[in-house]
Amino acid sequence: MLEEMLRSIGTSPLSEYRMREPLSAHTTFRIGGPAAAWFSPGDERELAAVLRLCREHEIPYAILGNGSNLLAGDRGFDGVVISLEKNWSYCRKEKDGRLRAGAGTLLGNAARTAQKERLTGMEFAAGIPGTVGGALVMNAGAYGSEMKQILTEALVMTHEGQVLRLKAEELELGYRTSCIPSKGYIVLEGTFWLQPGDPEAIGLLMRELGARRREKQPLEYPSAGSTFKRPEGYFAGKLIQDAGLSGFSVGGAQVSEKHCGFVINRGGASAADVLALCEHVKKQVKDRFGVELELEIKRLGDF
Repeated sequence: MLEEMLRSIGTSPLSEYRMREPLSAHTTFRIGGPAAAWFSPGDERELAAVLRLCREHEIPYAILGNGSNLLAGDRGFDGVVISLEKNWSYCRKEKDGRLRAGAGTLLGNAARTAQKERLTGMEFAAGIPGTVGGALVMNAGAYGSEMKQILTEALVMTHEGQVLRLKAEELELGYRTSCIPSKGYIVLEGTFWLQPGDPEAIGLLMRELGARRREKQPLEYPSAGSTFKRPEGYFAGKLIQDAGLSGFSVGGAQVSEKHCGFVINRGGASAADVLALCEHVKKQVKDRFGVELELEIKRLGDF
């Protein structure tokens, strides 16, 4: 029944659907069981249609970009995963000088487009392993900068399929948070105000930040990025290291020896391994330092 309904919705040549699609193929952790269905809408009409389908038949759904900052459950997700990675991947400079990027655009691609257009201010995002949509949802940031500082407005769709254009301040962007999840918005695109800059200087800064990231972060292993939010007054990685947990592992999941703020998939890790490891880390840090760590990565599906 679900397959037939998705087939009837996805009539454009750009749409695509698959049944029992493994989420491990769509997350940077390379972990996760099958989703009941995976659907890539071809346009806003198809996106609104699949939302209506899920609402009317009480089918759970989840919006997915490139699957970073996400841990999918071993038993999968009994619903529809709606992927915006392919058909909402675009980035261009507008006549007014602002940069407009689709929700599925990788942040690295958006930063390189800004460089090409001689615009500075997005260099910090070049190495963040996520999409524009996800970056707005969590107000992604690095090296002292964040989306809140450059975003001017966002195009979103409500659960009911209504498209809204919202000012940045209406999104309530804070430290790794926004009102987007609580209000049920789906990010379609973001518009950024950047400053004129020299492409060579912009490229140099991106290469410097990239080198710092490669030196300090375990990019050679699958992960979901920073595992824990930064506690006020502390650094999560430093607390975990000081608790003696560098290299600690549960199954195939391990606290990175390169950066203790990352939990990595050393090979064959399950979602259960990752969660057990995170719970152990949280308990040890709480017992040692009285600091409560909070997961930054989001969870999807059945564990």
